[in-house]
Amino acid sequence: MPDTRPLHLTKHHGAGNDFLVLVDADDRVHLDSTLVRALCDRRFGVGADGVIRIVRGGEQADLAMDLRNADGSVAEMTGNGMRCLAQAAVAAGLVEPPTFTVSTLAGVRTVEYRPGDAPGSAEASVDMGRAVLGPEERLAERRARRVDMGNPHLVLLGPDPVDLDVAALGAEFQGAETGGINVEFVSLGPGPDALTLRVWERGVGETRACGTGSAAAAAAARDWGLVGSTVEVHNPGGTLSVTVAADGIRLSGPVRKVADVEVDPRQILEARR
Repeated sequence: MPDTRPLHLTKHHGAGNDFLVLVDADDRVHLDSTLVRALCDRRFGVGADGVIRIVRGGEQADLAMDLRNADGSVAEMTGNGMRCLAQAAVAAGLVEPPTFTVSTLAGVRTVEYRPGDAPGSAEASVDMGRAVLGPEERLAERRARRVDMGNPHLVLLGPDPVDLDVAALGAEFQGAETGGINVEFVSLGPGPDALTLRVWERGVGETRACGTGSAAAAAAARDWGLVGSTVEVHNPGGTLSVTVAADGIRLSGPVRKVADVEVDPRQILEARR
């Protein structure tokens, strides 16, 4: 049953990958999948790629993240969403920058956060953990690699994906995987140590950017010997910097607060009917 108490959320985006963030330090709010779908609906709701609920981390970490995709399903990890979480948590006084830890379903991650000069702006970098690379494949006439970033990815390297039917191909690959998979369509460039990426995210569809997808793409390209240890990944919504090292991957990029949002759950659920 959806929680019907009024909710105060904030909306943020990292390179166009947008999230609604709920600060629930005392762990009192249940994020029902029906309510998450209503909140994320871009026609009848507020609109977002996902919803993040922040609670205190207990003994494991400073904070803990409850992450839901736009379809209401539970997700393990988000690089862009972690930066959104960081901005909301700092604003709420739950943590103090520059460094704090967040418990996720993919493990405990460290965030480094720096407020920006413009109102609502900041820069943050996130410890993404290690990439686990699968064997070389050939799919859809592209060089392919499965990459585990705590969540599953399929990286497909080929020509510039600008004219690719990402919706059709992404849905096809996702549907072939039990539990779904995130699919990155990647090309080299526009310069050295750079990648261009479009992404199909499970539980969401095509998004303007993907942090774990950018990390997966950089890890695969690095292993193929096509890029150096620091890679600029050009997502449609903006550029993210990925550093691939032996002890793990770090994702860096901007985050911006968009709005404060007051929601009556009963009203937003009724709006979809």
